Amino acid sequence: MSSTATRRGAGERRGPGRGPIGRGPRRGGGGVPLPLLLPALVGLAFLLLPLLALLIRAPWRGLPHQLSSPAVWQALRLSLETATCATAVSLVLGVPMAWLLARTSFPGRRLVRALVTLPLVLPPVVGGVALLLALGRNGVVGRWLDSAFGITLPFTTAGVVVAEAFVAMPFLVISVEGTLRAADTRYEEAAATLGASRFTAFRRVTLPMIAPGVAAGAVLAWARALGEFGATITFAGSFPGRTQTMPLAVYLALQDDPAAAVSLSLVLLAVSVAVLAGLRDRWTGAAAP
Repeated sequence: MSSTATRRGAGERRGPGRGPIGRGPRRGGGGVPLPLLLPALVGLAFLLLPLLALLIRAPWRGLPHQLSSPAVWQALRLSLETATCATAVSLVLGVPMAWLLARTSFPGRRLVRALVTLPLVLPPVVGGVALLLALGRNGVVGRWLDSAFGITLPFTTAGVVVAEAFVAMPFLVISVEGTLRAADTRYEEAAATLGASRFTAFRRVTLPMIAPGVAAGAVLAWARALGEFGATITFAGSFPGRTQTMPLAVYLALQDDPAAAVSLSLVLLAVSVAVLAGLRDRWTGAAAP
């Protein structure tokens, strides 16, 4: 058999579900089915139309004046600070929680996972009411905090951090737990055979290995905390300079000055786009071509 025929035969060998060896996976040929194309386009328009309307109706000429207001920068600074603190709280508490759910087995683990993810589907206002009943002056725990330590959380900046962490932490826990489940456990087992304790293996082997997933979860938690509204206004109120974050400022401005509300919304939109751009590779698994 000639060398040309040999090469041709090698090139025609195919892997399971793939094209010829050496080539990438084959994509479906043909056009897009019309029953799939039309709903996809309608859904895309449904998601993009409100954002386009925000950009079209934005007061671009008066935008510098709107954003130069001290109240705007005060709300923005408070939002950035509280979102960062809420993310730090989520990291300290959420990463160990994710490890517990991913690496250990205990009775009621499924129930615990369901309870951890409950704030994702719980209406934020309901979350704020629950926080008041738990941490308010007459709350289950808040009464003890007030009498024993003089700590009052509702309607304070610390209360904003608590409300934001309550709704943002599940995003980090889910992200880190998924990363832990996908990580190879053989490295941890090898560290254990070398005499490392479980905590040492986590600190020196597991944590560096899952660092990208932790970073992605932290960014998601930060973005969720930055945009939190319902739990914050219920548990912390809206006091300028103390608890009035950017979403609350947008809501209040919409009642008296719609142009200012649009300007503030543009700032939050820009932050959201920046977060999406930073997480693009984490979601797709590879850099965009």
